[in-house]
Amino acid sequence: MIIPHYYKDPHSLHVGTMPNRAYYIPSSRRSDALVEHRETSDRFQLLNGSWKFRYYASIYDLQDAFYEVGYDASAFDSIPVPSVWQNHGYDHHQYTNIRYPFPADPPYVPKENPCGAYLYDFTYQKDATAPRAFLNFEGVASCFYVWLNGQFVGYSQVAHSTSEFDVTKFLQDGTNHLAVLVLKWCDGSYMEDQDMFRMNGIFRDVYLLHRPEQCIEDYFITTDIHGSTAEVAVRLRYYDSAVATRITLYDAAGTMVGSVTPVEASDDAAFPYHAEITVVDPTLWNAEQPYLYTLVLDTPNEIITDRVGIREVHVANNQIYVNGRSIKFHGVNRHESDPVTGYAVGFEQTKKDLLMIKKHNFNAIRTSHYPDVPYFYQLCDQYGFFVIDEADNESHGASEYYCEGNESWPNHVENWNKPIADNPEFTEATVDRTRLCVERDKNRPCVIIWSMGNESAYGCTFEEALAWTKSFDPHRLTHYESAQYRSKNRKYDFSNIDMFSNMYPSLESMQEYLDNEPDKPYSAENTLEVYSEASGNWTVIPLDYCLVTAEGIGAEFRVWDTVTLTGTGAEQAGQWAGLDGDRIVYGVTETTLRLRADPGGEHFYGRLVHNGSSVVWVSMDGTQREEYFPAEGVKAERRVPDLEYLTECDNRVWGCSSSENVIYACKLGDPTNWFSYRGIAADSYAVTVGSDGPFTGAATCMGYALFFKENTLHKLYGSCLLYTSPSPRDGATSR
Repeated sequence: MIIPHYYKDPHSLHVGTMPNRAYYIPSSRRSDALVEHRETSDRFQLLNGSWKFRYYASIYDLQDAFYEVGYDASAFDSIPVPSVWQNHGYDHHQYTNIRYPFPADPPYVPKENPCGAYLYDFTYQKDATAPRAFLNFEGVASCFYVWLNGQFVGYSQVAHSTSEFDVTKFLQDGTNHLAVLVLKWCDGSYMEDQDMFRMNGIFRDVYLLHRPEQCIEDYFITTDIHGSTAEVAVRLRYYDSAVATRITLYDAAGTMVGSVTPVEASDDAAFPYHAEITVVDPTLWNAEQPYLYTLVLDTPNEIITDRVGIREVHVANNQIYVNGRSIKFHGVNRHESDPVTGYAVGFEQTKKDLLMIKKHNFNAIRTSHYPDVPYFYQLCDQYGFFVIDEADNESHGASEYYCEGNESWPNHVENWNKPIADNPEFTEATVDRTRLCVERDKNRPCVIIWSMGNESAYGCTFEEALAWTKSFDPHRLTHYESAQYRSKNRKYDFSNIDMFSNMYPSLESMQEYLDNEPDKPYSAENTLEVYSEASGNWTVIPLDYCLVTAEGIGAEFRVWDTVTLTGTGAEQAGQWAGLDGDRIVYGVTETTLRLRADPGGEHFYGRLVHNGSSVVWVSMDGTQREEYFPAEGVKAERRVPDLEYLTECDNRVWGCSSSENVIYACKLGDPTNWFSYRGIAADSYAVTVGSDGPFTGAATCMGYALFFKENTLHKLYGSCLLYTSPSPRDGATSR
């Protein structure tokens, strides 16, 4: 083996990396465009592109020092960076929910551990005003080793977190040779057992930052509100020694609010320089009015431009307060995933996802189950979302480690925390994952709550992570749903958790919690799981849970997943053109029905409306319409009114409109069945319901089609109307 065994040592998490710091992009001048256009900074050198690549089924198949300058890489293929190698024909896709994708024996992974070797040449020219260079990887799964010009630079892990290396001494003017070895599994894989497709590679941006010899290394912005004034505090740390620094705050109109010079604070080892700016009559940040100030940190030869939201969050009276007002989070759980690019979700798609979520009136996002790409949070600042920022930590597979052949849920709960969550061997790794999340995103006003992770049970590792978090950042709340899963062999410390969370709760359990005079607000995670055969990445749930607004219900995160789907343009004739909720996912070939104008993968946001012999796509804001026709010879035999609300269930597409009291359905399949209505027949039919107001929505749940009115809920399965019930608004319990 050509590499040291860091990948199976839980105490060698990072080698040669820089200390954690907040995300920012420096420049030689002030720039207010670095959120959407960070490439415009003259201190930012993007290394994305076509890299040389070779896949090995086992780390032991890699015998050559491929990283050496002059190595013959003629047998290498090419692969885009960022990307995941499974989506480019290497290895195979793997999906698992609970069980680990390999035989569990923490911290060890299989000897036959696949890997990918990457090579990339780039040009570097040393800048006398910014001679230091830092190499950044924003996301690599699962772990990786780095060489530059044949010299070993370092090692790192934690897939969805940034790893930064000081490569100043390794660089040379002219051509430089970068080599990276990515392993499919490492000891960290035991803590990355999220319910999702498992993919590997360099899936986020790679870049160099050019910095002065001495400059700001890290800073921490906090805000405090005192009546009609607010204090914006900035705590700083420099690399080796302090340099002259001017910190200036501007309002959204560009008017200077205040300007100060930091002073030394000898009692703060983490950030030994402090500055404060007083804001009179501040405009406060919240999800409905995401007002942002601009902060400029000016040092010799470098300027950092950031944005500040003045807001405050706390818990009182069993409720969450933002800026002194009790609030409710109506949120979504968002994965960074795409059927074409996998984990590599770029800026434009991230932006479209957030705009779509905003248009659907959600005000909160949980980054399930890992930190998102850094600019995601800057966009959330800008668009107005409350964010639960979740550490890249899930060891769900540990729940079955001692439970082979035992279906007893209490036994699973009793033993779940033994391998990892309550094992001191993993305390360092657990705290590390929390710190990587918190320290990178600490300056983002959208982040209201830190989450320790997901489905990992509870024990000493999370007690330490929570204690560190509350000590480092007492200004935000903490959350960890899996704290309820622990053995009975000792008492546990829950004092650093601010919220009680429960996954997939029933309405009855939520009410029971509220009736017992709790001392923490309630976070209802994933209040309903909806399954769809036609899509799977987008579901909207306008159900009873949306109506629960009692005091003490602080957060509902009830939608999985808000990632936009795209097509490949290579579907076979006759294949069904899928629906993503009520949006077009992709079209089939021209021999049948074409539902996408651009075969390159254009995203659609809107609803489908049946219009007799055609289908009309209407954008969410109503400004765009596109009409699509079935293949030649396929005719609609019965005109059906425009269907405003569509859902898919039981191998049928269902629809209704606010203009009549009829629910329509037709077989899901080829275009003939979709566009032909033959009365109340096997492949399409209509059900007449009571004339008690217009329809207001449709959804699919647990294999049933649900249709909503002001005062009634209609539940159907197949061609049968199972029942009509009073609306939950009238106090009825959903059946």
